[in-house]
Amino acid sequence: MTEPEISEEYLDGYAQILAEVSATGRRLTRDELDSRRALGEQAAEAGHGLRALVGRHLAATRAAWPGASAAPDRVLAAVEQAVDAFAEGYERAQRLAVRQEEAARREFIDDLLHGRSDLGRLAARAERFGLRLSQAHAVAVAEGAEAYEDTDHVTRRVDRELIGRFGDRRILIATKDGRLICIVPGDQADVLTHFAKQAHAATEGGRVAIGRAHPGAGGVVHSYEEALSALELADRMALDSPVLRAADLLVFPVLTRDRQAMADLVLSALGPLRRARGGAEPLLETLSVYFDAGCVSAEAARRLSLSVRALTYRLQRIHQLTGSDPADPMHRYTLQTAVIGARLLEWPAKAI
Repeated sequence: MTEPEISEEYLDGYAQILAEVSATGRRLTRDELDSRRALGEQAAEAGHGLRALVGRHLAATRAAWPGASAAPDRVLAAVEQAVDAFAEGYERAQRLAVRQEEAARREFIDDLLHGRSDLGRLAARAERFGLRLSQAHAVAVAEGAEAYEDTDHVTRRVDRELIGRFGDRRILIATKDGRLICIVPGDQADVLTHFAKQAHAATEGGRVAIGRAHPGAGGVVHSYEEALSALELADRMALDSPVLRAADLLVFPVLTRDRQAMADLVLSALGPLRRARGGAEPLLETLSVYFDAGCVSAEAARRLSLSVRALTYRLQRIHQLTGSDPADPMHRYTLQTAVIGARLLEWPAKAI
């Protein structure tokens, strides 16, 4: 892209300043420094590069180099003052532009993920940040031990890794409520997989959830909410996978869609465990681990730090209390569904 031609207006009064410094040996006045800063801001807003602007100042210095009325070091000191003030104004304008861009980006992310903006206006703003909301999009959410912001090194590291790998694909990396967010077109599952890998590493073992792809601006919100629900579900269910896919967890929302029916099942199938010494929790944990181990007694006993004999005794006690045998295929489905329901409803810690 061609650099826009630098107008002489950004050097306004510069030659006169040099001439007066040459004649008097004075330093620049406050008004002169302020005028240099103002010109620097204007040049930045016009899109000129600082390197080219400094070059023009040096060229103007050579062209207007005064006679020997003042010592050369005085003139060079004035050049330094003028260029430094000009650069200060330029950098101030750049910082302001960055802050304004960050604020606009943050507002866009908030509106996009909450679906609270006019869809037409949201779609127009999305183009500025590399998204086409006419497409389907999927959202991945990563959380770690810390809360992350857009300017954190973790966020920059993940962003840099994805740009390095996928170049100019339409990828948006941001943060929301202390979590890392990645929004991509729905047909770019490889980007989300790589994001999950990089975010897991950058957050030092954090967990990542990936929502399904959905069309339109509302689809971004839907996918984002699926990812958040997957993270919440992982906490409730004590899932240890570092990467969770909403598509793989659809059975859980189905199970809890009728909360009252699930509560009735939990209380009916597992409620009698409360009569055991120590309450229901030890035997509920036994069932949970037993099912997670594929109903292999030796593996379940190892995970519970029990002998196989002790595990067998616990399973027998569960059978006695509930009337359902965990080893019986017909009873196992009911018990396992009830155990999942207990996790989802946080029973027996919470009343249901």
